[in-house]
Amino acid sequence: MKNKDFNIQKGFTFSKHIPEDISHFDRVFDVFKDLLTHTSGDIEEAFEWLDMLDKEYDIFSDEYSLQDFEEDLKKRGYIKEEDDPKEGNSGAGKGKNVLTAKLEAALREYALDQIFGKLKKSGMGNHRTTKTGVGDERDGENRSFQYGDDLSTVNMTESLKNAQINNGISDLRLTEDDLIVEETKHKAQMSTVLMIDISHSMVLYGEDRITPAKKVAMALVELINRKYPKDSIDIIVFGNEAWPIKIKDLPYLKVGPYHTNTVAGLELAMDILRRKRNTNKQIFMITDGKPSCIQLPTGEFYMNSNGLDEMIVSQCLNRAAQARKLKIPITTFMIAQDPYLRKFVEAFTAQNKGKAFLTGLSGLGQMIFEDYEKNRIKRI
Repeated sequence: MKNKDFNIQKGFTFSKHIPEDISHFDRVFDVFKDLLTHTSGDIEEAFEWLDMLDKEYDIFSDEYSLQDFEEDLKKRGYIKEEDDPKEGNSGAGKGKNVLTAKLEAALREYALDQIFGKLKKSGMGNHRTTKTGVGDERDGENRSFQYGDDLSTVNMTESLKNAQINNGISDLRLTEDDLIVEETKHKAQMSTVLMIDISHSMVLYGEDRITPAKKVAMALVELINRKYPKDSIDIIVFGNEAWPIKIKDLPYLKVGPYHTNTVAGLELAMDILRRKRNTNKQIFMITDGKPSCIQLPTGEFYMNSNGLDEMIVSQCLNRAAQARKLKIPITTFMIAQDPYLRKFVEAFTAQNKGKAFLTGLSGLGQMIFEDYEKNRIKRI
């Protein structure tokens, strides 16, 4: 079995008691979704974990077995069999189980509920701006009605009060001069690029850092789709190089035998945001280490894992300053607390005039959510 260093005690809490109001399937399904995120979408490995956990925690019973759960997943459209091209069969025999789009969406929703809690979908993006006038969101400030104001912004309580004062109770008339409207704030759109470090250090030292990063990414995508549907989010990963990934591919994300080419990630992020028309743009970067790689003009990679390489750091700082000129703030989430990294993070943040959080894995999702909310001020 792969990933034998997975710490069950840290990842899950089980009980042999099955509440009457939760079906057998739903109880196992939550565990299965967690396992799928950890195994990068490897269904068979997730089944192996379930079988092992069952031996210790009695997840299944004679009434409901692992085979029953697998069949339920297929019936409900969460997994499907895919023919193995190596076998050359077309429907004959049992193919490999793969995730469907429905299960990929369920993983994002599960991550959202885990990290941000239950959130209701909103019909509009609602990033606050400093501009008042005819907008989308009530501001709480009142003013007299002006020709052209939207009648939906009229504050009837204050308007009727004015009518009573101006005309008296015995002759209550509501005129244009009595009308009071509430100021509104425009709701801005936000374009976000989320950079995820997939260098080998994300699974070194006995700590799985990539799984929480994936959960945060899936949750942030789901949050934006529900609460800020007019906003956009792009996901890129960076190791020796940087490349964009599709939202549906997040559950399958794995680390590689890579160094950390932060420069390549920043260049790709800025290139994506340059093509966005709205003015609110930001970069979130989740990483656990120092930059250790750049690509030279010759196309070759220059790598140095020892300390903070002056040439590599200099190029990172140049990209941070470039992003600042483009009015793109960068928020860095450093999921490691090595003292020597503070020097780089502080210099990088100073160049960009952005923000940095030196944090462990706990609370990472909530921190990103809070920063997403705070970065919603439109620059005008």
